Parts: sequence; structure tokens; C-alpha cells
Amino acid sequence: MLKRRAQAALKGSGLLKTLILYASKYGTTRKLAKRIAKGFDDATVCNLKDGDIPPVSGFDCVIIGSPVYGGSIQKEAKDFILQTKTALYEKEFGLFLSGTNADDEDKYFQENFPAGVLRAAKATAFLGGIFDASQTGRLTRFIVKRAKQPLYSNTIDFERIKQFIEDMVERYES
Repeated sequence: MLKRRAQAALKGSGLLKTLILYASKYGTTRKLAKRIAKGFDDATVCNLKDGDIPPVSGFDCVIIGSPVYGGSIQKEAKDFILQTKTALYEKEFGLFLSGTNADDEDKYFQENFPAGVLRAAKATAFLGGIFDASQTGRLTRFIVKRAKQPLYSNTIDFERIKQFIEDMVERYES
């Protein structure tokens, strides 16, 4: 139903193409980007770390996602936004973050994005994340074990993903 609504909104407003960009260290943000893409009829998903990014001018909507590590987003996402913010202001665009600590969501957005970018974004969301110690180095696993923290946790919020897509679609309709 959500995809049909997005398709109808896109056809009605003339918006056809969505570019979803992400930076990912362990793959969770990539998975979230691909899940978001399913909510749009014509979505292109690209990894900012690959460097082969099509120009935003060829798209009606741009969505950018990054994980949060130690309170900061990935350098590739930050650099891309700073380099293209003028072009982004001319688009419908949204921002999403992934990570396992949603308590500081507002802080993460405010400390990692210029105020003008946040004001211009049609939607922002912290979508949760996955921590899997088996994908980390020995030092991280040692620290996690010493702190008696779980070696695996999944905090992905599928309702927030759905709401983020709906928020972007509503912006198309208005």
C-alpha cells in the first residue's frame, strides 16, 4: 500500500526519480537505504564510499543516510552534504541516521548537519541499527565483553522507516 501511495503521489506531482545515498561501515545503513528504496517507484541506491555518485540534478528527490559512531556521522556523508547543499536545497531531500542509541537523536542531527540543511530537509529520522561484535575488531570485542554489554543487538525501528517514507511521500503531495 505504501508503494502504491508513493507511486500515486509521484505521478500526481511529476516527481519520478529518487536518489538514496548512504555511507556504511558494517552494512546496516546500506540495508536501511535499500529498505527505504522499496517505498519508491524509481529509486537509485548508491554508496557514498564508492565515489561513483550520479549528479543530484538528475533526481527529483535525494535521501542521505549515515551511521553514527562516537556521536559523528561518516565523513563521506558529511562531505557530500557540504559540497552539494546548494543543489539539495532545490530538491525534496531527507536525512536518516542509523545507530543503536536513539536517545541522543536530536543531538546527533544538530551536531552533524548545518542548521540550514536541517531546516530545508523534508524529513529526518533516526532508524536504529545493529551492533554485531563479530564484525568488529578484537579491541572492540574486548571492551564490549569487559563492559558486560551484549555482543549483538538490533534496534532497527521498522515503524520509523515506514514513517520516514510516508513523511517524504507527503512532502511530494504538498
